[in-house]
Amino acid sequence: MTINEPLRLGIALEGAGWHPAAWREPSARPTELFSPAYWTDIVQVADKGGVDFATIEDSLALQSSSHFGPDDRTDEVRGRLDALLLAARLAPTTERIGLIPTVTTTHTEPFHVSKAVATLDYASLGRAGWQPKVSGRWDEARHFGRREVPEFDRLDDPQGQAFAEDLFAEAVEVVEVVRRLWDSWEDDAEIRDVATDRFLDADKLHTVDFASERFSVRGPSITPRPPQGQPVVAALAHADLPYRFAAESADVVFVTPRDIHDAADIVGRVRRAEDEVGRAGERLRIYADVVVFLDGRESGADRLARLDALGRPLVSDTRVFTGSARELADTVSSLGGVGYAGVRLRPGVVTDDLPRIVADVIPELRSRDLLAIQEDSVSLRARLGLPTTVPNRYTVPNRYASAYAV
Repeated sequence: MTINEPLRLGIALEGAGWHPAAWREPSARPTELFSPAYWTDIVQVADKGGVDFATIEDSLALQSSSHFGPDDRTDEVRGRLDALLLAARLAPTTERIGLIPTVTTTHTEPFHVSKAVATLDYASLGRAGWQPKVSGRWDEARHFGRREVPEFDRLDDPQGQAFAEDLFAEAVEVVEVVRRLWDSWEDDAEIRDVATDRFLDADKLHTVDFASERFSVRGPSITPRPPQGQPVVAALAHADLPYRFAAESADVVFVTPRDIHDAADIVGRVRRAEDEVGRAGERLRIYADVVVFLDGRESGADRLARLDALGRPLVSDTRVFTGSARELADTVSSLGGVGYAGVRLRPGVVTDDLPRIVADVIPELRSRDLLAIQEDSVSLRARLGLPTTVPNRYTVPNRYASAYAV
């Protein structure tokens, strides 16, 4: 087995954890889920423990046991803090970890997204990312009243497929506009020369002039170019359509393999998607999502079984791992051997599994020289092995082909 370069490790944060009954655990702090102290404590554990990045889940609708609409359950966590605002709150309390909030592309103006993520990049000193997400539920659409969304109970019929294709086509446009707005200020546009009464050079601000059937944006941004130039864009993908979206729009893709054979197949599908869209420049960094229940005083398998018995059993879109830190390190190593840049671990119970990831899994991975070690505070792009010098599209003509690949 050959691993081409050191692996990176992220965590995916979702309320009390990825199990529906996670909030019931004695350690879970359910009364604090909407407090800044809860989130600060959790992310500081990850930051100090050497986790490379944290993603924060978000949606425009309450959590549900259904993919297609709301439910009436009252025995599971319902309600969220805004992921992007939360990341801005966490930025000054952390030093190294990348912060990647989820922000929907479907009902959110790209101009607002661009300046908010750029601001997060300033607040975090270059550690910001963005996970764009489509919003396909009818109850989300009714919060805004701008479009009619059909009610579905499946997406594998022609109408559902056409609807999904339209959502992702729109998402491609949103990311393109956001990226243009990030580039709309040249890096040296701000002069700040009191003697000549010039704060900025207007010739170094650029209109983006984007127009499509869905929206038009002229620009420029009101926020100077972010410290990273282009904050990291990450996408979650389960199938060919979102693989193509990631290939067109993202730097990083999170995928959901069930086992090592599925993992190898997904790498091939992602690379084919890159070829199909004509991606230029850097290839996508592929990360495998894994839900984890780690052994402690109680085995991970016993913990999962006990939580499943409390209410709705966990149903996951990706592999659910139960076992020891050593066994999880074996899994991570095998993923690196088939072409993955790293893993994004989803703690089954955040307050139990995240401390075990930091105390047991990361030292085990480091003992095998599997993890990239960057002790100094660096940008998220550098931490993920992406180019840290990103040319501005308005100063380097023809730098970008059909895909914005940096």
